[in-house]
Amino acid sequence: MLKPLTREKLEQLIPLIATGQQYSYYWGKWQDLLNRLLISVVAIVVVVILDLVFGDQGGALILLLGAIASLYWLWAPVYQASIRNAANRRFKYAGFWRGKVLEVFLTEELIGEEETVNQRGELVIIENRERWINLVLGDETGFEVEVQAPLRRLYKAIAPGQTAELIVLSNQSDLGRINKITDAYIPKQNLWVGQYPYLQRDVFTEVSRQLGGMSPAKYNQKSRGRNIKRRDR
Repeated sequence: MLKPLTREKLEQLIPLIATGQQYSYYWGKWQDLLNRLLISVVAIVVVVILDLVFGDQGGALILLLGAIASLYWLWAPVYQASIRNAANRRFKYAGFWRGKVLEVFLTEELIGEEETVNQRGELVIIENRERWINLVLGDETGFEVEVQAPLRRLYKAIAPGQTAELIVLSNQSDLGRINKITDAYIPKQNLWVGQYPYLQRDVFTEVSRQLGGMSPAKYNQKSRGRNIKRRDR
């Protein structure tokens, strides 16, 4: 099922300012925080140098730059998520899509590389890999998409045959060509699956209910078996 959405609803689903989930995504790990703190320190040093050079002429501008620089570690995730939201809001049209989970499998994805030197002084590249869940979703028209996300324990409840919902983005009014999809929602388990939290989730679940979606409260049966298999690619 694919239902076109109004421009107003799209802008509610993908807000201009970062949501809490998006902020958390870009907040990252301790290493990311330390990197932002280092940038803040460097920026403050630059502002101090500018203050020494321009003296009283800088005035309020130097003070403003100092405040912005000192809080870079805090506001940077908001800025990064908002830029990403703005890019997604550039698509002219959107639709609410509902289908089924056709297949669930696990893979190991390369998430980074580190260079080190072994005992013989040779340069060695170490690959950092992480287990990911992959969902193949489809509907009665034959349309299929694949959604990936780092594996979490909660995902073991996802099984083929369950309903899946997401938002599709397009620059064609008839949604004949899909340019992008968002993270997927599994109403039966009240789970979100995706690499990035694109949507304002309370707005999405309201749209789902309005279009005949099922509330997570209606699903209280536990999944029998994992129904997750591994496939090497």
